[in-house]
Amino acid sequence: MEQDKRNRFEETSTERLREEGIYSDVEATALKRVIATTLMHRMERLDLSVSELARSLGTSRAAVNRVLDPLNASLTLNTLVRVAAALGCRVKLEIVVPRE
Repeated sequence: MEQDKRNRFEETSTERLREEGIYSDVEATALKRVIATTLMHRMERLDLSVSELARSLGTSRAAVNRVLDPLNASLTLNTLVRVAAALGCRVKLEIVVPRE
């Protein structure tokens, strides 16, 4: 019952966002928040500062801050892979095909 309500809410919300033409922006921002949060948690676990990460990547603190900014969705896959590798991680990307 609760799952049915969630599914209907998700479908209705998605339809409304698509009608308004902002679905892809909202989804990109949500994904970037997850990515940024995951990277920040990894940095905390490694006790690594933004300056130290920037130095290991050969880039500026400002560039690293853009990667960690949950509202800045302009992140290339190349940059994401480089940052993840510098944190001892790898990137796993999945395209989800909708049910028909």
